[in-house]
Amino acid sequence: MSSKPKLRSFGDRLRQIAMFEIGGLLLITPPFAWASGVPITESIGLLALLALVAAIWNGCYNTSFDWVEGRLTGRTADRRPFRLRCIHAVGFEAGLFTMTLPIIVWWTGMGWIEAAVADVLLAITYTVYALLFNLGYDRLFPIPQDAARAAGDAAVLERGHG
Repeated sequence: MSSKPKLRSFGDRLRQIAMFEIGGLLLITPPFAWASGVPITESIGLLALLALVAAIWNGCYNTSFDWVEGRLTGRTADRRPFRLRCIHAVGFEAGLFTMTLPIIVWWTGMGWIEAAVADVLLAITYTVYALLFNLGYDRLFPIPQDAARAAGDAAVLERGHG
């Protein structure tokens, strides 16, 4: 096990967050406005505020999750198994839900139940989006490995498939 896990750089994490939040706003605002009956301009404002909350949560949650995973397994986030990716995505959305529900109630004037339904539907949508986005992001932007470790991994793979 590694005592100091290899994490994404600060710049890489910022790129990941920005791409995730911009993509989410573009994909989710129109259907949210349509389904909720909240006018598109109000929906954009609300979802932008929720995106800001989510961006801050994203950086904190992902860095912490990656650090704990690295400490426990010695593995980097881009090598995370699919089942743990699912747990990661659900944990992210559960934490976010607790922060966003009061905002939705306040912004839209919806009752708590109606806002909770809207928030759960947003959470389900964003959970699927987060899973697919992070899988794609990790494939497009793998965490650089040091040369010695990369050579060792290649040798292990060669022996295992030889």
